[in-house]
Amino acid sequence: MLYDCVIIGGGPAGLNAALVLGRARRNVLLFDDNQARNRVTREAHGFITRDGILPDEFRRLAHQDISNYPSVEIKSEKVASIKGLDNNHFELETAEGNSFQTIKIILATGLKDEQPNIPNIEKFYGTSMFSCPYCDGWELRDKPLAVIADKNVYKLAKEVFVWSKDLAVFTNGEGRLEADECDKLTANGIQVYEDNIASLEGENGQLKGICLEDGTLIERSGGFVTPLWSHCNQFAEELGCELNEYGGIQTDGYGRTNVWNVYAAGDVAHIVPAQLVIAAGTGSAAAIGVNGDLTNEYFDG
Repeated sequence: MLYDCVIIGGGPAGLNAALVLGRARRNVLLFDDNQARNRVTREAHGFITRDGILPDEFRRLAHQDISNYPSVEIKSEKVASIKGLDNNHFELETAEGNSFQTIKIILATGLKDEQPNIPNIEKFYGTSMFSCPYCDGWELRDKPLAVIADKNVYKLAKEVFVWSKDLAVFTNGEGRLEADECDKLTANGIQVYEDNIASLEGENGQLKGICLEDGTLIERSGGFVTPLWSHCNQFAEELGCELNEYGGIQTDGYGRTNVWNVYAAGDVAHIVPAQLVIAAGTGSAAAIGVNGDLTNEYFDG
């Protein structure tokens, strides 16, 4: 079977793209290997009517919606390779050894977070330490918070200050704070610690304090950290997709990349800002781009 579109990635971007294309009566195959970027998050926020939803519940409801459209299939397989065919179609092979052919592809694979070099941060990330204040700042409002970052620490500190004035900044021995930035932080009552972090203290995912290498313990109840990120695979590079200034896949307003028949949506393209609702919106736009292009190609020959 030749599919109209294969969507790689079952996060909000891929799911919303599948929904829109299903409603457009397109034959769609969505691959989801269940490695969503927000799988460590207890709740997802900022999506109207779904504020505070559990990520697994969001996926369940999305699959339920998509099941109303019989032309959409969802497979829990991992795509291993993509090969362009002579007729401008693509052949995809999964890790399980299955092959599928399609006219269009939407890359909605998201990004892979890698935590910075902070001892035992994985015990707290997603429970009391987060990456996005817009997603989780409300739940931590007015608490004694930490901002840990080696890059853009000043920008992140200013953002978090909206939710709590009881703030401490940690550069973990690697940060890049200019003298005037330090002055502005301290002028706003924000403590700045530039020593290396020895450990994060707490239990059951709840941060209690941050211990520096000299033994100093600064009591904190939660905070924000800037994770490192990378692409989950090399598909964009292998297909020849151009990247934008943030390192995401360059697209137009309808998800089109510079490669014919290849589209991108979600965090893999729209790096900043990264939110559930934005990812879903870009998935919808890419689906409209795919459907519009298929329609034009059919009529125009």
